[in-house]
Amino acid sequence: MKWKKYTLTIAEQAEDIVISSLYDCGVEGAEIVDKVPPGIEDLRQMFVDIAPQAEEDDGIAQLYFYLDPEKDTGAILEEVRRALEELRAYSDIGPGVIEESETEDTDWINNWKQYFHQFYVDDILVTPSWEEVKEEDRDRMILHIDPGTAFGTGLHETTQLCIRQLRKYVTAGTELLDIGTGSGILAILALMMGARHAAGTDLDPCAVPAVADNCEANHIPTGAFDMYIGNLIDDKALQEEVGYERYDLVTANILAGVLVPLMPAAAAALKKGGICITSGILEGYEDSVRQAAGEAGLTETEMTRQGEWLSLTFRKE
Repeated sequence: MKWKKYTLTIAEQAEDIVISSLYDCGVEGAEIVDKVPPGIEDLRQMFVDIAPQAEEDDGIAQLYFYLDPEKDTGAILEEVRRALEELRAYSDIGPGVIEESETEDTDWINNWKQYFHQFYVDDILVTPSWEEVKEEDRDRMILHIDPGTAFGTGLHETTQLCIRQLRKYVTAGTELLDIGTGSGILAILALMMGARHAAGTDLDPCAVPAVADNCEANHIPTGAFDMYIGNLIDDKALQEEVGYERYDLVTANILAGVLVPLMPAAAAALKKGGICITSGILEGYEDSVRQAAGEAGLTETEMTRQGEWLSLTFRKE
C-alpha cells in the first residue's frame, strides 16, 4: 500500500513547535531534515569526534510526515494548515509550504528507532526496550520507554526540565495529574519516585496503549495510573471526571500557546498549596504564561531553563 508523504518547509527554529502541533493534529510519524551541524552530544551518539562536512546552514528545515490513505487525509491536512496559521500568530515558522508525494509502505514507521538510544537525565537512565542496560547502570532509576512514532522519548529539554522539578516535589502519597501525558514519561517517573497515584490526559487516543505498554514495562501496578482522553481546557465532563482540587502536583509540558488557556483548568484540579509545573515555553513567551497563571490564582515559585526552553513552577495559594 502506498502512503501519502508530505514535505513541510519551515524555519529551523520552529522545528519543535511545528512537530508538536503535527502530532496534536493526528500525524503519526515525522522526520526532520536540516543543515544544523551536530553538537557535542550528537557527535557522541555518532561515535565520532569531528562533525562530517555538510552544506552551509540556511536556517530552513524540511519536515516529512506520512498519512495513511485509508484515513481522512483531507481532514488531517486541513487541521495541520489551521495549526500552522495559529503558530504564525506568535512564532516565525518560515514558509510553511506543504508538498505532497507518495511512498511505499516499507519500514519507515520503525526507522526512527535507529536514532533513539538510551540516555541519562542526571541519575536516571532512560532506555528503549531494544537496548540492553549495562551492568554499571543497574543500580540507577531506570525508565523503560518505547514512545512509538507519535510521542516523546524524554530526550527533549522541556521534558528534562519537568523531570528535575518532579524530583523536588514528589513525595510519598503525592497525587499527580499530567496534562498532555503522551507516552506517560512524567507520570510514570513520578510513580517510580514514590507518588501514590497518577492521572494523565491527552487528546490522542493512541496515548492509551502507549501508556499501558510503558506502565507494564516499568512494573507500574494496575490502578496506579488512570488515563483520560479529551481536552481539559474546555471539556467540562472531562474536568469533572478528572476531579477538582484533587491533585498535589500538576505537570503540563505543552507549548505556551496551549498553556495560557489551560491555566484555569490546571489550577482548578490542584489542591490548595499544590504545585503546577509547566514546561515547553520558548524564551520570550514566559510572560503570557505567568499572566494566565496569576489570573488563575497561581503564584510563581521558580523558573528554570535549558537551552532556549523555560519551565515555570507555580503554587496554588
